[in-house]
Amino acid sequence: MKKVFVDTNIVIDLLSRREPFFEEAAILFSLADKKQIELTVSSLTIANTSYALLRQLDSINAKSILRKLRLIVNILPLDDKIIGLALNDNTFSDFEDELQYFSAIENEQELIITRNLKDFKNSKLPAMTAKQFIETIE
Repeated sequence: MKKVFVDTNIVIDLLSRREPFFEEAAILFSLADKKQIELTVSSLTIANTSYALLRQLDSINAKSILRKLRLIVNILPLDDKIIGLALNDNTFSDFEDELQYFSAIENEQELIITRNLKDFKNSKLPAMTAKQFIETIE
């Protein structure tokens, strides 16, 4: 089964129903729910997503949504090694992207799904949008 790392923006697209990106995010997560792919996110994504959800919902409902998300994705740890790699790397201009990238690398993910391909242009892992990924498996 393909191990796919999902960037925070895709998770927020799904959970906040952000248009015009919601449909492709929903298809991606549906594939994981059907066990056709294995989706992973970093623990940082859970924190960032919670912050975004709390702008729309109360904490009880936000946590309920995150509990459901947890049933579909594997959550990767953000540890001292990953933070050290990100702090000592100059490949990316955004520290959060470095944390995501090294979470994916250290946990042997096969590719990164993101809406911000330019942020991952120097990635050693293939990076594509949800739409591009879906097109490769249809």
